[in-house]
Amino acid sequence: MVDVTNVLLAGVVGSTAYGLATPESDVDRLAVFAAPTVLFHGLRPPVGKQATTVTTDPDVTRHEAGKFAGLCLGVNPTVTELLWLDEYETRTELGDRLIGVREAFLSARRVRDAYFGYAVSQFRRLEGRGDGSFSADTRKRTAKHARHLARLVHQGLELYRTGRLTVRLENPQWYRDFGERVAQGELDEAKSLLAEAESKFDAIRTPLAERPDEDAVERWLLEVRAAFL
Repeated sequence: MVDVTNVLLAGVVGSTAYGLATPESDVDRLAVFAAPTVLFHGLRPPVGKQATTVTTDPDVTRHEAGKFAGLCLGVNPTVTELLWLDEYETRTELGDRLIGVREAFLSARRVRDAYFGYAVSQFRRLEGRGDGSFSADTRKRTAKHARHLARLVHQGLELYRTGRLTVRLENPQWYRDFGERVAQGELDEAKSLLAEAESKFDAIRTPLAERPDEDAVERWLLEVRAAFL
């Protein structure tokens, strides 16, 4: 078991952070921790699956600093959002420095591919159950997938257009209404939203660089390793 006591940055993410939570929603937390540097010299370094821990009571996902950096360099939406929250439950000096280099993780193609790609994957989940004739539980899941499709499109376009991410949605009710309409059979509305987003991505002149600033990211990670020798 990896020691996750060295938490550098942690906060509430997911539906609660977006403003989309319902009374049934779980409160999801995400954290970055630093494993002792000496562990990386042993037979079983904390990398890959060994670099992530997940608990369900409470719902907390913790990524080791190196893995977190790799996921953010790929602009994984569910991980990247931790760097753009308005408030944090844990924010150390190294966590603050991580936030300070958050723009270094971004690159034009990866932002577009990640956010639009995740939105498309949500749409594929909707296909095959878009006629509104399924059970109430399935409609609930369908509405959730539709909400997150719309959120990914909105946040991806903002990040691509401005280089910044607003995690809290400006009008959460619009996303709830959109999700309900899709769950009731308006799958074409989701399809149109994706097509419109693709056109907008094509038209935007992004300020994002072609490649992430891996040197800045590596400097931060080396600071972490030095701090936990």
